[in-house]
Amino acid sequence: MEREKRLSLGFLTLGVLVLVASGLAEPPPSCEGVRKVFQLRQLGPLRDVPRSPRAGADLQVCTSKNPTCCTKKMEERYQTAAKQDIQQVLQTSSATLKFLISRNAAAFQETFEMLIRLAENYTSALFCHTYRSMAAEATARVQEFFTDVGLFLFGTDVNTEEFVNRFFDTLFPVVYNHVINPGLTDISLEYAECLRMAQRDIRPFGNISKKAVGQMGRSLLPSRTFLQALNLGIEVINTTDHLHFSKDCSRALLKMQYCPLCQGLTLSKPCMGYCLNVIRGCLANMAEVDLHWREYIRSLEELSTAMSGTYDIEHVLLNFHSLVNDALVQARINGPELSEQVNKLCGPPVRKPSQSPGCSVDQNKDNQGFKMFSRDSEETLASRRKEFISHLRPYRAFYGGLVDQLCGNELAAADGLPCWNGEDVVRSYTHRVVGSGVKAQSANPEVKVKGTDPVISQIIDKLKHVIQLLQSKSFPKYDKWDLQQTGSGGGVDEQISGDCDDEDGCAGSGSGEVKRVLKITDWMPDKTNLSDVKQIHQTNDGSTLDTTGAACTTLADYMTFMLISLVTLSLSLW
Repeated sequence: MEREKRLSLGFLTLGVLVLVASGLAEPPPSCEGVRKVFQLRQLGPLRDVPRSPRAGADLQVCTSKNPTCCTKKMEERYQTAAKQDIQQVLQTSSATLKFLISRNAAAFQETFEMLIRLAENYTSALFCHTYRSMAAEATARVQEFFTDVGLFLFGTDVNTEEFVNRFFDTLFPVVYNHVINPGLTDISLEYAECLRMAQRDIRPFGNISKKAVGQMGRSLLPSRTFLQALNLGIEVINTTDHLHFSKDCSRALLKMQYCPLCQGLTLSKPCMGYCLNVIRGCLANMAEVDLHWREYIRSLEELSTAMSGTYDIEHVLLNFHSLVNDALVQARINGPELSEQVNKLCGPPVRKPSQSPGCSVDQNKDNQGFKMFSRDSEETLASRRKEFISHLRPYRAFYGGLVDQLCGNELAAADGLPCWNGEDVVRSYTHRVVGSGVKAQSANPEVKVKGTDPVISQIIDKLKHVIQLLQSKSFPKYDKWDLQQTGSGGGVDEQISGDCDDEDGCAGSGSGEVKRVLKITDWMPDKTNLSDVKQIHQTNDGSTLDTTGAACTTLADYMTFMLISLVTLSLSLW
């Protein structure tokens, strides 16, 4: 009998606990539970919380006919906490996405910086080891050129065509002085200036400079836009993470999250429909970002795919030294004809005492910082972009599904459980549930939305702009550049296309996709005569054209080692 009595008492106690937990119990005569929650959440001094329910005539939002466990000061603190809570939830929800974009933006930027440095080293090494007499003067022009490359790539308003042409303009006097018409002394500054001004008329490098303009334009601009787009993605998330909530939204959040506490309902959660209406009202402007965010990620993906192949920045920069060598070969072959043209425009050479120092490239210094790394031979910049996009793609619907995610995972009661509807604990929410976006909120029974947020409108305008750039509408369209090389002995025509061939480390797939495998081209600068440099070009029919003698290989191990180190360092960033 005693055992049955204790068992009945246990079931009775359990039933009371279930009622309390579900929020269906009447508010307790004591506010002790509310005090514990207030203290646990560190919302303010405990003296602000009454020990027993009191009349709430001074309350503005959490009003009730029954005695309440809230005071005006508590309501104000709850108001602040409600806004902080929603901001914290927003930031938590976007944290993984924000980290994904910011980490890759930093990694891509650092990789681009390293590619620039390595490409500069390759080009300087060409002069240092093959054209040593003009190395000091030429490497100064090389440094200026790659400084301009970096400035453009990272957002400075410089023109690719201008700085590419400027490089060849300033290179011509050096080449003339040391290759075309070498002398015991250097040409004067005035004569060098005449040569610089005459370069585009004489065209000593054939169409090489035009080809370089095309390659740089088609590789640098997409990469620059890609970086800008990633940085804008971070800005979008930062903006939506720190929204300014209207007064009506703040009151609705307070009512949904904290007013139940005033009635002693410490364990109740809002109904799903109620939560959706409140959060959709508060985030109505954020929902307007959804369409543009989807298009932003789609455009990023399309650009990333288009950046692969011949005009991938990796391929263009790391093979620029070969393009420069083509220009020097062209100038040497046409030397006699060029000398005649120069004499007509600038007169005979005016020389001064020679001051050209020797080569200043420090090979040991170039190796520093690259010694401890190894690489996966199949890893490319294009594959890293592809991997990044594959991780970004699932976030296309981030802004469209955010409200449902917040209410479903964080804020609202599960289906079928008693829930808070803003007034009391009920079995279900009976008001209409509105859709997402500003226009849909005209029928929202919980939150009034008065119009568009200018901050959100501004970030949408920025998204629209970068989407246009990502879709390549403002990218220059360069076709293949044909280079006509004419030797002094007669007409020797050679077509050099911009297509990537196997000698350049590219392999075509069955779908026509070009894959760039990170390796340096077969040609390497060496301490040899100009005629010993091996030039391999791809013609339109896919065959290769060998225009000179044997390949130089003295620096091959050195250059390949630096390239291996570069890629591994970039991979370590991911």
